[in-house]
Order: sequence, then structure tokens, then C-alpha cells
Amino acid sequence: MTGRERILRALNHQEPDRVPIDLSGHRSSGISAVAYPALREALGLPPRPIYVYDPVQQLAIVDDDVLDWAGADTVELGRGFCREEKWWTDWTLPGGIPCRMPVWAVPEPDGADWILRAPKGHIMARMPEGSLHFDQTWWPFLDGAEDLNRIEELYPEHMWTGVASPPGPSVSSSEQFASGAKALRASTSRAIVGLFGGNLIEMGQFYYRMDNFLMMLAGEPARAHRFLDRLVEVHLKNLEKYLGAVGPYIDVINFGDDLGAQNCPQISPGMYREFFKPRHAAMWARARQLAPVKVMLHCCGAVRPLLPDLIGAGLDVINPVQISCRGMDAAGLKRDFGKDLAFWGGGCDTQRILPGGTPADVGAHVREQVRVLSPGGGFVFQQVHNIMGNVPPSNIIAMYEALRN
Repeated sequence: MTGRERILRALNHQEPDRVPIDLSGHRSSGISAVAYPALREALGLPPRPIYVYDPVQQLAIVDDDVLDWAGADTVELGRGFCREEKWWTDWTLPGGIPCRMPVWAVPEPDGADWILRAPKGHIMARMPEGSLHFDQTWWPFLDGAEDLNRIEELYPEHMWTGVASPPGPSVSSSEQFASGAKALRASTSRAIVGLFGGNLIEMGQFYYRMDNFLMMLAGEPARAHRFLDRLVEVHLKNLEKYLGAVGPYIDVINFGDDLGAQNCPQISPGMYREFFKPRHAAMWARARQLAPVKVMLHCCGAVRPLLPDLIGAGLDVINPVQISCRGMDAAGLKRDFGKDLAFWGGGCDTQRILPGGTPADVGAHVREQVRVLSPGGGFVFQQVHNIMGNVPPSNIIAMYEALRN
């Protein structure tokens, strides 16, 4: 099977010829740019320039030779863009590792920290000394300056919508976006994942700050509904443009909303049903009307209590299946939801085992996860989240060797 055939067969709850694999097919299945050169060296591959695909999380663009070694069956739509050197500039990663950073997101030094500035000049993100990722530092509606008609206008001014991965500003028209997507489809047999976003609870947290938005949901529900109604109008308009351009060339559309914490959801099932389920359902149904895509939600945390309602809203695929959280054991999820939901992730715990275990620990863990999750299809292997900078290359290699064996 081709990678695309393998992924689609699994997402249709049929067993493919082998377990399908995702490495860097989206912004939560990649590898830290700090860890990436050590992996290449351990594999005996020649050094290559490191391109930072995601400036906020500092993820590397994974080269084709590593994707081939891993058996990766996916590629992210952004890989079809920014191939010219004019879109990249030199920077230095923590630890003194040289890299290439997108020209539109070059960090500035601020004492021992690094910062990212918004177009209007304020600091929208900061990476403290010793950290390997940026944190949001500016929230548009934090100080009461709430103007719901400016939601989209303010996208460039705060971190998660203002710091783009490729294609970023390299695309200036729908025609150009469609042309690049069509060319990528013609160049690869891997399944193409399109990152749309469409975040709801997270966008409230991006605009008001997490504590304030959670209090708004509980204490000012009418205000929260007004914000979410306007937000969904923006998302649906952008979804029309997005899938109108690239719908024929992608296989999976990735929405995002981290609804979970380590031990429980951020919100109750009742609150999910009131504020988010009907809005998710509207966006996901519209996506299917516009293109023949599978709908995936990137949703971290202990979200088992929300899965019945997510399925009811029309979700096809859940990612990253954070198995180290309460209630998220793979066997229970597969037993109770495996007929209705595909699991994209859960292949290797990235909180404890991948960074802290031995290669033997990693191998045994991966084999057990695959044994539980792969029968009957409905499973795409991915380590739970990005491979972080402290993961030894021997453990990464052990993870993929366990898959092959």
C-alpha cells in the first residue's frame, strides 16, 4: 500500500498491510530541532541544515531520508511551500545549534530571554532562558478591550495565530495556495494532513487568558456564547476559503482544541454540550460538505468523559491520545470507542517512557500499545506528542525498531 492508502484504510476502521505511521505530519507529531541533528547522526545520515518548521515549539522539518527510515505515511500540507531560501534566515537554537528560521518569525534577544514581537510592536511571546519553546505573553481582550468585530483582525497580534508555520505569508492568494497543494499531491504518495485549527475553547484562552475565559464560561455564559458565535462565523468563512483551495488535495483536516488537563477535562461534559458540541458539529459537517476529508481533532489531556459527545458531534479521529492521563488507558479506549473513533497517537508515552526509559523499556511499551490499538484498524502510530529535546536518539530508534519488528 501507499502511505495514503494505508492511512485511509486505517481511518476507515480496516486493517492495512502494516501499522500506519505519522512523524511530523502535523504540529504535535514532530521532533524538537534540538534533538533532530543527534538523531541524524545516530542513524549515520549526513548532516543537513536544520529548518525550524514551527517557531513557537521549535520543531524541525524532518527530511525525506528520515521519513523514509521511519516509514512515515503522512506529510503536512505546509511542506509544499517555502522551498526557496528567501523564506529562511540564520538563527541559533539553545545549545548553540545553528538553524534556519522562517524570515517572518525571527526571535529577538531580550537579556537572557528571546522574544517574538507582533506587527504592532508589542511582545507577544517569550522564551525564557533554559526553555525550548515560547509562551504567550499578550492577550488581546485581557484588559477589557473586547471588540468581537476585531477577532480576525487581531490574529497576527497574539502568539498562536500570529506566528505561522509554512506556508505563512508565502501564500497571498487562494490560487497560489491551491497550486502549491496540487503540486505536493503530485509529488508524494503519503497522506496529506491540512492544518486548519478552528479552535474554540483555546481561542477564548488566547484572547482573554485561560483563567479569565474559564471563569467567563462558568459565570458569564451569555458573554461566552456571544464570543463563540462570532468566532464560529470567522472559522466557517475561513473554512470555506481553505477547503475551497486545498480540499481536493488533502486527506485529513486537523482541527485543534485542547479540552483536557492531566487528570480530567478542563470543562464538564455538560459545559461541552452547551458551549462547544454544536459549534464543533457545525464546522465538522461543513468540512465534509466541502471536501472528502477525514476530520481529526488535536485534543490533549484526560478527555475520556468527553469522547461520546465528540463522536456525537461527528469526529472521525482523535489525537494525540495522551495515555499517561487519567482514564486514557489504550485498552479501555479501544474497547469502548474503537468502533466509532480512530486513534491517531497513543503509540509511545512522551511524558515518561520516551524521555526517561531505556531502549528496552521503549520497545516493550511500543509493542504493547500497538498490540492493543491496531486490531481492526482505526489506529495511526504516533508518539503521544512531539519528541522533545531531552529524548536520547537511542530511544527514538528503539521506538521505530519496535514498530518494524
